Amino acid sequence: MSKLDGKTVAITGASRGIGEATARLFASEGANVALIARSKPAISAIADDIGPRALAVPCDISDYAAVDAAMQSIEEHFGPVDILINNAGVIDPIGDLKALDPEAWSQLIDINVKGVFYAMRRVVPTMVARGGGTVLTISSGAAHRPVEGWSAYCTSKAGAAMLTAMLDLEERANGIRAIGLSPGTVATRMQREIKASGINAVSQLDWSDHVPPDWPAQALLWMCSAEADAHLGEELQLRDEDFRRKIGVVA
Repeated sequence: MSKLDGKTVAITGASRGIGEATARLFASEGANVALIARSKPAISAIADDIGPRALAVPCDISDYAAVDAAMQSIEEHFGPVDILINNAGVIDPIGDLKALDPEAWSQLIDINVKGVFYAMRRVVPTMVARGGGTVLTISSGAAHRPVEGWSAYCTSKAGAAMLTAMLDLEERANGIRAIGLSPGTVATRMQREIKASGINAVSQLDWSDHVPPDWPAQALLWMCSAEADAHLGEELQLRDEDFRRKIGVVA
């Protein structure tokens, strides 16, 4: 049997990067994968390529009514969600706090923080009623230290990390496996946006410094296994060489 046979996985931000790589990997391991993102053409193309195990679910993750409707469509198609992967996130606006557009700052919070809460709020009650489930959230080193020009992103990732810790505190006894993953810098479109900003040391990194999206996907797959139970409520670091060796992604 494959590692995830019969499991239903909902992945936010699945139109590219980590989300796309995770959808492809999890489907190859037997899961039914629901690709959630705003870009219907992108997720539809990926779902078509994966095949019948995949479902494209267009959704604005910053709108709870839209999240509710998206999860309902997943449940009707595949059944209840067993694994939720909170991956959706944006980096803009980048710049000095004193000069940022308040609307843009607020929109990032709506996506990166409220989107995580909305997805958790929608699926966790059903998971608890069924005896448990797994909720994995993409975090960042930016959750724990300030980075020049990233006031919105750092604040949002700190909030998402705390939501993961809160979920673990409140629901571990009810069978919820909540874990965060800090993937480091990954070769995705977000890194191109960071590069274009020219602000802070991260923008100066060479493309070869970033890990491929399938590395975090491999980490997320491992985090769904019983081996990861010792790390419930924690934030795992893909920069850690021991962790990389454990999941088999050492270069």
